[in-house]
Amino acid sequence: MGAAEAVRRWRVLGCWLLASIAAATAVWASRPAPPAYTTAPVERGTIRATVNALGTLRPRHYVDVGAQVSGQIQKIHVQPGDTVVAGQLLVEIDASVQQAAVDAGRASLDALHAQLDEAKAAAELAQAGFRRQQRLLQVGATPAHDVDVARAGLLAAAAVVRRIQADIRRTRAALQGDEARLGYSRIYAPIAGTVVSLDARPGQTLNAAYQTPNLLRVADLSMMTVWTQVSEADVRRLRVGMEAAFVTLAQDGRQWRGVVRQVLPMPGMGQGDEPGGAPSVSSGGAKAVFYTVLFDVPNADRVLLPRMSAQVAFVTRQADDVVLAPLAALRPAGEGRAQEYRVRVLQDGRAVWRPVQIGARDRQAAEIVTGLAEGDMLILGERTSDDAVPRFVL
Repeated sequence: MGAAEAVRRWRVLGCWLLASIAAATAVWASRPAPPAYTTAPVERGTIRATVNALGTLRPRHYVDVGAQVSGQIQKIHVQPGDTVVAGQLLVEIDASVQQAAVDAGRASLDALHAQLDEAKAAAELAQAGFRRQQRLLQVGATPAHDVDVARAGLLAAAAVVRRIQADIRRTRAALQGDEARLGYSRIYAPIAGTVVSLDARPGQTLNAAYQTPNLLRVADLSMMTVWTQVSEADVRRLRVGMEAAFVTLAQDGRQWRGVVRQVLPMPGMGQGDEPGGAPSVSSGGAKAVFYTVLFDVPNADRVLLPRMSAQVAFVTRQADDVVLAPLAALRPAGEGRAQEYRVRVLQDGRAVWRPVQIGARDRQAAEIVTGLAEGDMLILGERTSDDAVPRFVL
């Protein structure tokens, strides 16, 4: 073999080696890069499990003030928003009819008293005549028939006195009723509070013969009640004494707190024209039932007003200084095991699955009862080196 042949073979061998190296490099470069995990450390903290609902504010104590007599409204002494004290004059109704009835009753009572005086005088005269006839009968100066007539006259005179006395009692009772109706023409505040509504106008004619017309509402705004509508799926988790908190659309950032006072046992239960629980709401043929849950909140600064909307959260469970894990890291362990999950943790640079059991949970995290310790690195997702966005693994 000549030198030229050797050079040719070395060239072929070199080309083959270069091609092999290039192919190996291409295969190595085409392999996917090891995943880069998105992780979060396990921390300790406080978690509050809640039931969320919508509610409406109303005063804890209020009175609808109505008219008990018919007539025309003459004066209204208050306006909505006015603060009143118990016994303050609110409304005056024309009392001419009631005053006439009272005057007539008093006149009738005076006439009956005059008749009573006359009847008593007649009774005394009859009694004197009867005694005189008895004395004459003892000496034989009068027949027994005259004594019997005198006795009958005395009994008749006494009966007239009793009848007139009964008429006086009846007339006095009727007069008391007329005087009460006359007093109803002036309407006073039954409680101290704020006039929150006024449904009457001066000159308006009221007819109280069949029902009591409501004129205005006086409410004590120092204590408010939140009437909350809770779905049937959540109401079983609530109980009397449970903590509740809410915010209103009108007050940014401020939160009020109270405790559940009452869970009404039937849907749709309310009081008067106030909101109760919505009996049902149709959605695609299905009906959701809502129950009314009540809790009170102080309102010393009068910031809360009737009929304000409230976004309510009932605290069903609270756990302090517990191990927490974000919900994004939890995967169900299987059907029928509601509190059992599994998570992926980064252990010695490798992703491993670990079973955990949870307790309380909210919208972001869950309490880890067993399976994790503070400082463990939870894997929320993974991404390759050329991914711009984490790829979450379900």
